[in-house]
Amino acid sequence: MSASQPPQPADVPTLLVKIFGKDRPGLTAGLFDTLAAYSVDVVDIEQVVTRGRIVLCALVTEPPAGLEGDLRATVHSWAESMKMQAEIISGIGDNRPRGLGRSLVTVLGHPLTSESTAAIAARITATGGNIDRIFRLAKYPVTAVEFAVSGTETEPLRTALAIEAARLGVDVAVVAAGLHRRAQRLVVMDVDSTLIQDEVIELFAAHAGCEAEVAEVTAAAMRGELDFEQSLHARVELLAGLDASVVDKVRSEVRLTPGARTLIRTLKRLGYQVGVVSGGFTQVTDDLKERLGLDFAQANTLEIVDGKLTGKVTGEIVDRAGKARLLRRFAKEAGVPLEQTVAIGDGANDLDMLNAAGLGVAFNAKPVVREAAHTAVNVPFLDTVLYLLGITREEVEAADTHLD
Repeated sequence: MSASQPPQPADVPTLLVKIFGKDRPGLTAGLFDTLAAYSVDVVDIEQVVTRGRIVLCALVTEPPAGLEGDLRATVHSWAESMKMQAEIISGIGDNRPRGLGRSLVTVLGHPLTSESTAAIAARITATGGNIDRIFRLAKYPVTAVEFAVSGTETEPLRTALAIEAARLGVDVAVVAAGLHRRAQRLVVMDVDSTLIQDEVIELFAAHAGCEAEVAEVTAAAMRGELDFEQSLHARVELLAGLDASVVDKVRSEVRLTPGARTLIRTLKRLGYQVGVVSGGFTQVTDDLKERLGLDFAQANTLEIVDGKLTGKVTGEIVDRAGKARLLRRFAKEAGVPLEQTVAIGDGANDLDMLNAAGLGVAFNAKPVVREAAHTAVNVPFLDTVLYLLGITREEVEAADTHLD
């Protein structure tokens, strides 16, 4: 709309001009150059390109009296000269108002099937929602698609789609739309089986010859069947007498989860602060903090006396409640509101942290965690969390190129 004219009332006649065909440079400029001869104002524009085919829609005001027929003929003639097709539809006013409630639904598939896409779309409709726009965020290592939905509130939509996602075996995240999504500036992760592929205490246990005993206690604790602090002390006692030199060996054995470096590097380039909290040990998390450029790191500390592990831990215990407490502490230190934080974890001792964060992501998690978290990711690539934040694969690659 031109700056010299007042806003168009809802009952002003408008034309929807749609151009579609093979994409090529200059089409958008050509269409609006053609329309400019008729003194129409632009009300709305939408353009989509898929596999080299373009659909360009322009909603414009009706031209001066007596010129609509000429406009139609000219647009069709221009489109034909460009080997495109044109469609022009008369109507009144702008697009119909969107319903109350704005949500962004991210669907991750590996692959994303027609069946699952249809089911998700149908469930959105069943909740009273309308899909206003669909946008692909990534095509690898997973297919990630974002639906902009209006007409329904975020929480009931999240609940409904969580049920559908579990049935279909796809990952679906639902967040409220708005500027706060891009304003999330602190991401805090669990370490064992989240940032890294390993359970650190099991790496230590392998050197102590008690791997099987420790693994069983760890599994029970992660399932929520044992008190974490009690299980921690029981496992650490089995490490008594190990030479402190084993710390360096364990550090060298730690394997980052696929996509971990990409996730952290991209978040840091976008201005996010990143931290880790762990029921594991500072002897490993401090090393990860230095290697990966993390802003925060907190874990338990193995006691070492005279070059030997004593089988005890020192300082404040980082357990389920402790992780949530540390998330709040990190957020305060980072100057980030709690609702603008993201927490990622896989075990029962991560639940308080996941629920305290603005967005809690269960990453390849145990069933009890998947059911309680805001959303779940069940593919083995940690950088897919970026898509839940609305960051596209192209943006990730552009950041990497700029970094190089």
